[in-house]
Amino acid sequence: MPTETSAAPFVPERGGLRALAKAAAQCRGCDLYQHATQTVFGAGPTRAELVLVGEQPGDIEDRQGVPFVGPAGRVLDRALAEAGLVRDRVYLTNAVKHFRWKVAARGKRRIHETPAARHVAACRPWLSAELAAIRPHGVVAMGAVAAHALFGDAFRLTAHRGERLDWPPPRGPYAGADLPVRWAAATVHPSAILRADPADRDKAYQELVRDLSTIARELTSS
Repeated sequence: MPTETSAAPFVPERGGLRALAKAAAQCRGCDLYQHATQTVFGAGPTRAELVLVGEQPGDIEDRQGVPFVGPAGRVLDRALAEAGLVRDRVYLTNAVKHFRWKVAARGKRRIHETPAARHVAACRPWLSAELAAIRPHGVVAMGAVAAHALFGDAFRLTAHRGERLDWPPPRGPYAGADLPVRWAAATVHPSAILRADPADRDKAYQELVRDLSTIARELTSS
């Protein structure tokens, strides 16, 4: 069994997002740093009202060091605009800050590999520190990995997507945590749109826009 690890020793106690990003570049809280190009920390306004949490960086994000700049990021940009949310006013981050990948069966292309629960747990102190520094009104999990990072392994995205959820969640890793978040929500990761069957892709995209539109209205009223 892998030894339990955590990013906690690498997280500075003060200094804000800039200090957090600088420290995260040296994180050795789990084994993923060994094969990633770099840490991909969150990006966005220091006082964003909304934080969107994805799973982990993809191949392009790993190379560029910026979250949501690959194909899934372009889907998200379009969906945010249609939902009335401005990307420049949203803080974007991931539950896991390093790219976990494997080599494709044919060729040398790096393909996504889902982070293990131990990676999500090890990286959680960074997400907690981001939320504490930003103090957002709402935090939104995009995809099952992010939802489990925020709400616990028992959370079912299909049962609660698009809903306004209480914060802190009654069960899960943040139960009872004193973090300055007013409410939460969950939706699919934009990469799910790209993986959908072409015949179903437009419907899947419209459902993502619907969820983000509900979140936009909640943000306006909070």
